[in-house]
Amino acid sequence: MTYLHTVNPDNAEGKTRALLESVRRALGVVPNLFRVTANSPAALEGLLNLNGALGKGTFNAKLRERIALAVAEANGCAYCLSAHSVLGQGAGLTQQDIDAARLARAWDGRTAAILRFARQIVDARGAIPNAALQEAKRAGLSDAEIVEVIGNVVVNTFTNYVNLVANTDIDFPVVTPRTALAA
Repeated sequence: MTYLHTVNPDNAEGKTRALLESVRRALGVVPNLFRVTANSPAALEGLLNLNGALGKGTFNAKLRERIALAVAEANGCAYCLSAHSVLGQGAGLTQQDIDAARLARAWDGRTAAILRFARQIVDARGAIPNAALQEAKRAGLSDAEIVEVIGNVVVNTFTNYVNLVANTDIDFPVVTPRTALAA
């Protein structure tokens, strides 16, 4: 059961209603993550704006979904693992791609380097050693792409934390973090 109020888009007013309607237009539904985040219209707007801006970056949807899966696994967020497993399939990822991404792995070296770097950022809470940054650069990531990885880690960490704090009801087929399976 969700610990925070979930805003019903049909009863929302003003800016909150408009933001939730934009989610409905984009996804066809308003997932519980956005209903919980809508408790703060400023936070919802920030989430949508950052996510939208990163969607116009250099990383395609498949890569952004892989990063989201790696971050969600690192943070133990079942809601985001569940959502991004569905969204990843919609972006063209296979189940094998999804399973690998959760472990910060991929079949091609460049994608694997990006996922490793994203996971290092999460694990080190941003304070990565210079060797990790140099490894990303050796893999061919430009400074712009490194910043874009950081942006994707940030937006996904935000949603992970919202869902973990709120215990958001999962409205996707449930995927359990491996950390929870080991406990």
